[in-house]
Amino acid sequence: MIHIRPVSDLRNKFPEIENLVIKEGQPVYLTKNGYGSMVVMSLEKYAELTDDLEMKLDEADKEADSTDVRYTHDEIFSKVKARIDDGR
Repeated sequence: MIHIRPVSDLRNKFPEIENLVIKEGQPVYLTKNGYGSMVVMSLEKYAELTDDLEMKLDEADKEADSTDVRYTHDEIFSKVKARIDDGR
C-alpha cells in the first residue's frame, strides 16, 4: 500500500511515520500544499537501492582507470537505447 502523508505529519505524527518506515519497511511519500515533496525511507531500504549502484560506479571507475577509451554522451545514449529496444 502506498502511504501518502502531508509533510506536517513528519513533525506532528512522527511515531506513526517511523513505524511505517522502520517496522513495516514501507516508504512514506510526503506532500506539501498537495504536491509531492519528498520520500522518507529507512536507511536499510535506502542502502538496498543504492548499494548496487555504488558497486557499478566503482566498477566503472576502475574500468576508466585501466583504459584510455572514452565515449561521447551520444554514443552512450545510443548504446543504452539499443539495449532497451532489444529488450522489448
